[in-house]
Amino acid sequence: MTTKFEGRKISPGEVTGEALVTTQGLSFYGGVDPETGVIVEKDHELEGQSITGKVLVFPRGKGSTVGSYVLYQLAKTGKGPVAIINQETETIVAVGCIISDIPAIDRIPIEKIKTGQKLRVDATNGLVELP
Repeated sequence: MTTKFEGRKISPGEVTGEALVTTQGLSFYGGVDPETGVIVEKDHELEGQSITGKVLVFPRGKGSTVGSYVLYQLAKTGKGPVAIINQETETIVAVGCIISDIPAIDRIPIEKIKTGQKLRVDATNGLVELP
């Protein structure tokens, strides 16, 4: 049985990928190494893990507006996530996804998604599916 969640489209696109989930907010500026895609924020529950090629699932972004450009750099060097799912997408993450062509959706119950699950993200229609 497929589980579907409907949310709000932030940045269009369709991908399938493995979820990387955190219950903590994430700052791309200072929290993610822009050259490696590894989370470097001290004491973050995903510290040391790579976001590269993952469907990155987190409640909301935090930090400096420079985070939008870090997300752009990650995408352009192939080190970024393939999609982003949030409870509530704030401006920094929204702009970063839009300028980087990263599919993004919010208003999704992220507590129902677990790291390692395969997700189909249809951000154009605001849908997330767990096959």
